[in-house]
Amino acid sequence: MDAKPFPKMYNPKPNQKPILLFILLSIHFPSFFSQQLNNSSCSNEPFQCGSIRYITYPFWGGRRPLSCGHPGFQLVCNGGVPMLNMSSLSYRVQEIDFSANTLRVARQDLWNNTCPEAHRNTTIDPDLFRYLPESNDRNITLYFDCTSDQGRLSSQFRCDGDGANTINLFRTGNASSGPGSGITCNNDISVPVNHTAADSLRTQQSINALLAALATGFWIQWWEDEKQYLTPFCNPNVYGSCGIGSIGPLPSPTPAQGIPPIQSPAYAPAPLSDHNGSYHHPSPGYARIILGVTLGIIGIALVSITIYCWRRRRRLQKSPNQNVNPNQKGKPNQKGNQHVENILLQHGSLAPKRYKYSEIKKITKSFNDKLGQGGYGSVYKGILPDGCVVAVKVLIETDSNGEEFINEVASISRTSHVNIVNLLGFCYDRNKRALVYEFMPNKSLDKFVSSSANCQLDKETLYKIALGVAKGLEYLHTGCNTRIVHFDIKPQNILLDEDFCPKISDFGLAKLCKKKQSILSVPGARGTIGYIAPEIFSRNFGGVSHKSDVYSYGMMVLAMAGARNVGETMAIQSSENYFPDKIYEDVILDVTRKLDDCIEEEDDTTRKMFLVGFWCIQTNSSDRPSMSKVVEMLEGSLHSIQIPPKPFLFSPVVARQEFSPSLSEHVETENLTEH
Repeated sequence: MDAKPFPKMYNPKPNQKPILLFILLSIHFPSFFSQQLNNSSCSNEPFQCGSIRYITYPFWGGRRPLSCGHPGFQLVCNGGVPMLNMSSLSYRVQEIDFSANTLRVARQDLWNNTCPEAHRNTTIDPDLFRYLPESNDRNITLYFDCTSDQGRLSSQFRCDGDGANTINLFRTGNASSGPGSGITCNNDISVPVNHTAADSLRTQQSINALLAALATGFWIQWWEDEKQYLTPFCNPNVYGSCGIGSIGPLPSPTPAQGIPPIQSPAYAPAPLSDHNGSYHHPSPGYARIILGVTLGIIGIALVSITIYCWRRRRRLQKSPNQNVNPNQKGKPNQKGNQHVENILLQHGSLAPKRYKYSEIKKITKSFNDKLGQGGYGSVYKGILPDGCVVAVKVLIETDSNGEEFINEVASISRTSHVNIVNLLGFCYDRNKRALVYEFMPNKSLDKFVSSSANCQLDKETLYKIALGVAKGLEYLHTGCNTRIVHFDIKPQNILLDEDFCPKISDFGLAKLCKKKQSILSVPGARGTIGYIAPEIFSRNFGGVSHKSDVYSYGMMVLAMAGARNVGETMAIQSSENYFPDKIYEDVILDVTRKLDDCIEEEDDTTRKMFLVGFWCIQTNSSDRPSMSKVVEMLEGSLHSIQIPPKPFLFSPVVARQEFSPSLSEHVETENLTEH
């Protein structure tokens, strides 16, 4: 029996291909374009409120409809502040990190207020959110209607309507620990706050410190696996293109153990209703518009494809030996600009205001008031339309993709601390880039600690500046949801406001990493000569980590305390003189000799700064203290600080004429010497 031949595969003729293409498009395009139209309406309406912008899925509110979010994530803009309601309590949304599905919130009824109308504990919806253990937030307990036999307490406060013999007070910790012996209270409230603020409240028990702690808020996270319920047409990587009410039933996935699903009406058992009980149905008129637009797009696409195929066929027939390369030259490559745009959109709600270059010129009155200049560009004084005085840093024009510029915008946008400079806006207009900061009338710290400084600060002010910078670095390393390593701590990057409160600035070299990531991957050396940790120069001294910032801080504190100007010395002398041995010997011997004697408090402060500085510049990064420990040493007594070991010199001998102030040239010279 003869075997039947295999049937020939159908190979359509060239003139039949457009017909087959039309059939395929007719099947797939209506549903595709219907979904895309629905998603595009979401992407065109991100929620915006005050300075927080580009808030997208799962949030909705304002002009952003419910179909673009989840019912439990409605935001209401109240006086320029986005508000979120959870368990019948209103919360101020202060930050949103879409990359980690986290947000920082603070209770509205305790905002600048210690006496809420209702005494309700802080609760969140466990079906949607969970507390973030990695943030190390602590609880503060407010006690109301209390009686005490201990007299006046430093932590007590009064509310309207209090009786003559009743008081209210606060304690750090949970309510289970109680208000203290001899004190009985009728009501209490537990509120989570930032752990740094809670620790400060332990030492400084005042109403202002309490209000400041309550204002820091706490971090929560929405369940990450809610994205498994999105339809295949949803693109979570494009802001705003996700929503509910999408087409087509999907097979119900199995939710993670213990995590309730966030359901979409596409497969929910009941139709979606708003808070008033009214149901949302697409109107017939709207459906006709969608159908008409879809058919129009299909027609245009088919005509375009048919013309393209016809012209290509004619061209091949005329030139059968000609290779047609579809990847030939076209529009200029705009990868760099697109890279910048993508980074900005990833930090949507955290991104400051974006200005046009024409607006920057208007703010600075055509750059007529110059404050300073450096290798990065120039700084000008400006005034915003609301009258706020600002400093505008205009960067030198470049054709690069702006990664360092965007790195600074992204890093500062994640911060909110009294010792971190406040970035109010930025400009990215082709190759023109500018950063808009709050104005610092006292400029930078190097104006007061360099050898050419005309004005010297008293030692107490220098001590407060050193403590403020330490708290700012502690916040960057442990207080943010994502650890930020600055990599360029030096006096020039410490700005001073009218009260000489320090602000850490210039995050162009900063690197973001997870808190558990102890070793960082850093491409090449970075920083400023004289303040760079040894492990950045050579990996023989261990891996690069946040302890590199500790080293730079220590060198700066030594300069503030009266050691020679580190940066100037490093740029003009051999690297073996970059750390003065004699200062160590003189200071350590003097401190050891006089610790038990009665010495002036001002000298005490200076010796404390020297000791902290020497601890911070230990060559082995594991021997350096954390910034939290540095803050503890600065705030503690001189007697509690142990004498640090003498740091050993690490750099090979480099003759004065061979040394270059340029970091890249110096590193290249060292590598040649080693090989």
